[in-house]
Amino acid sequence: MLCLFAVSTIIGIAAGAAGAVALTPLALGMVGFSVAGITAGSMAAGMMSTAAIANGGGVAAGSVVALLQSAGAAGLSSAATAGVASVGGAAGGLLGGAVHLLKRLKK
Repeated sequence: MLCLFAVSTIIGIAAGAAGAVALTPLALGMVGFSVAGITAGSMAAGMMSTAAIANGGGVAAGSVVALLQSAGAAGLSSAATAGVASVGGAAGGLLGGAVHLLKRLKK
């Protein structure tokens, strides 16, 4: 049984990591962080407005909005890709383990 758990967990990790890396640019675009900049009227525009008001008129370098804008415009850096893959892999591993556990409980 341990072997099956390991296989389902490994499959979950791989799928989660690959899926997270592949879907992050799509998610950024849907929120409004695009290659052309922040889309007017989007959630990203609201975040930028809030950040600018909080910082006295400008978005602080290194802030969440600035990092997301950079990722939307130029793509993910190597470090960001590694971070996204790690989080996706962890989530996929948890899901794979949960599926295995539920299958065992049904028996």
